[in-house]
Amino acid sequence: MTQPLIGVDLVPLSRVDELLDPGIGPLLRKYLSAEELSGSRTPDGAPDQARIAGRLAAKEAVFKLLGAVGRPVPWQGIEVLRGPGGRPEVRLSGRAAELARAAGLGPIDVSISHDAGFAIAVATSSSASSASSAFSAASPDHPNSQQSATPKGMP
Repeated sequence: MTQPLIGVDLVPLSRVDELLDPGIGPLLRKYLSAEELSGSRTPDGAPDQARIAGRLAAKEAVFKLLGAVGRPVPWQGIEVLRGPGGRPEVRLSGRAAELARAAGLGPIDVSISHDAGFAIAVATSSSASSASSAFSAASPDHPNSQQSATPKGMP
């Protein structure tokens, strides 16, 4: 029997403004890979605030889906990229991929939306019920929330 798993996160676009500030700008490279950054630009090459916020929300939703409580996962271990037809796709590596394998996760699907100054993302997958019992929902005090894409964790 499989058990559905879900993670969700909401990011105010104003947090992205802070990350795009020239004094803090390099911090954005901590959260997004070069491929994610290049896919988060407007047609004229400027950073796209909504796409960046959406990717950050999607990464945090995947952290929660993985049950990364007490299991630090580097931000770069989860990439949210544009797939065929523009649909977001999740690519896991390193510690994030290890956690997904340990939980017996199937493919991770992500949905991202943004409106009224916020971006929201939902990540879903399924896991065998015996493997998923080793994971619990993310809590505000997990290690990733200290460097989280949520309002509490970002500068």
